[in-house]
Order: sequence, then structure tokens, then C-alpha cells
Amino acid sequence: MDTASFHKASFSGTLIRVSAVGVVAISAIVMVPSAIRLPSAAATDSENGRYSMVPAGDAVLRLDSRTGAVSSCAKGPQGWSCSAVPDERAVVDGEVARLQAEVEKLKTQLAAAGRTEPVPDKAESDKMASDNPLVKPKVALPSDQELDRMMTFVERAWRRLMGVAKRLEKEGSGPPI
Repeated sequence: MDTASFHKASFSGTLIRVSAVGVVAISAIVMVPSAIRLPSAAATDSENGRYSMVPAGDAVLRLDSRTGAVSSCAKGPQGWSCSAVPDERAVVDGEVARLQAEVEKLKTQLAAAGRTEPVPDKAESDKMASDNPLVKPKVALPSDQELDRMMTFVERAWRRLMGVAKRLEKEGSGPPI
């Protein structure tokens, strides 16, 4: 056997071995993730659709789809433990309910006093409006008479300025206009 055919046969044998190793490696990559998944308590709870799990750093957020409660679960020295995440919405809903009850109480007091709607004091309503960042201050717009006076003034000033510019041009001491 000559050296060219020897190298050719050795190359094709190596190529077959490399291809076989590649097929095995690709199969292992595809099969390993499915073999690694192990059933856990979280998986069995989420199988019935009650809990949804979302990774959040070193912890996992657990949403209870029945109650809407959110818990933060983390692995500690004694194992996994979950603690409820404070729900700011409940606080806001509680404050809204309290304020609605207070409004109803005040309406009842007004009705008992013979008035149907409160008449706020002017100074009080101005102070409430100035303290509230959502209330935009009202801008007083000029009347038509004030606009006419302003336009007359601007027109006269413009004519005087143009007159000065033309006079300077005639005298030759200014730029041509």
C-alpha cells in the first residue's frame, strides 16, 4: 500500500470516528436536560395550575392563582421556606375604603344639617388646590381689549424702529435695509 492510499484510509477512519463522537455528543446534549428534570413539590403544586413560579435572583416568587397571594421562597439552612410578600395593593384598597366611608359619613352629616353639597371656603379651596400637585394653576388670559392695546403698542414700536433704521440709512451711518 502506498503512502497516499494509507493517509487516505487513515483520514476516512478518523473522519468516521469523529462523526460518531459528534453524534453521541449531540445526543447527550439533547437528552441530558430532560433527564435532569426531577419532580418536586413545586412541580406537583403547579401541575394542578394553582401556583406559578418565577425565579428572582437566589429566590423564587410563588403566585397562588386562587388567592392572588405572592410568596418569596428561598433555600435556608433547614430547607426551603416561603414568606408572604407584603401586598401594597391591600393597603391602598384599605385606605380607599376608609376614605369612602368617611365621605359617606360626611354626606350624612351634611344631609342632617340641611345641605346637600359642601360649600368650601374660598381660601380653603385655594389652599387645597395649591397643595395638590395634580391640580394645575389657572392662568388668567388677557381680554380682547388688552390684546388690542398690546398689538397697537407693538405696531407703534416696530414703526418707530423702522423709521430710525431708514433715517440712519439715508444719513449713511447705518447698514442698508
